[in-house]
Amino acid sequence: VQLQASGGGLVQPGGSLRVSCEASGRTVGSAAVGWFRQVPGNEREFVANIYWNSGNTLYAASVKGRFTISRDNAKNTVYLQMNSLKPEDTAVYYCASSPGWANQSPRNYNYWGQGTLVTVSS
Repeated sequence: VQLQASGGGLVQPGGSLRVSCEASGRTVGSAAVGWFRQVPGNEREFVANIYWNSGNTLYAASVKGRFTISRDNAKNTVYLQMNSLKPEDTAVYYCASSPGWANQSPRNYNYWGQGTLVTVSS
């Protein structure tokens, strides 16, 4: 499974941004896609995930109510809509594929995209 993340950029506090993750290759091996984020010097942090078939989702407490994860199975693409952005949301956002049960641990994801930078600043 190959993952291509896109859509990052600079946005003002309180603004919105949508990042995308397109999956290609042996996508039958992907049961769920998660978004993680990382700031230099910190561990990679779980943001949200979604299962391709059921659409079930899971969110980190820090983003619940502000971020929405969705998928378009026909396009093999997962989206992360980010609203009410805060400076502390600034990070490189990575998408990752899980072959089965997916929770908040990066260890449950076996393929990773290259990351897209989101900067929240005035």
